[in-house]
Amino acid sequence: MKILIANAFSLSMLDRETQRNRAYDAVYDNPRIPRPIDSPAEWLAEWDQVGVEVGSVVGHADTAAVFSAVLGRPVAVNRVSVQLDHDVLLLIGQYIGPRLPEGATTLPEGARIEWWIV
Repeated sequence: MKILIANAFSLSMLDRETQRNRAYDAVYDNPRIPRPIDSPAEWLAEWDQVGVEVGSVVGHADTAAVFSAVLGRPVAVNRVSVQLDHDVLLLIGQYIGPRLPEGATTLPEGARIEWWIV
């Protein structure tokens, strides 16, 4: 199993035929149903304890820096296309707030991140 930290989600990350198959567990397997998560750092720490690989597909340096601060772990910039396999979970940080200032490493006043697992 693997977890990818991301700053966006697109339907192109999913396999259409796999999504049609309803024999899978809807939470941890396909079909993918986004669900909110309130404590992403603790959730990741639990997976760390069992040796699950955690990677990044965050495409912007400032967003990666802010995610690193919020999650308390390094989040690398890694601008790649993603196709989710059945054994990959996506932890998405949805930034909500004013445009991040250049070089940001913390959340600006009034901003927040909503975390989702897909």
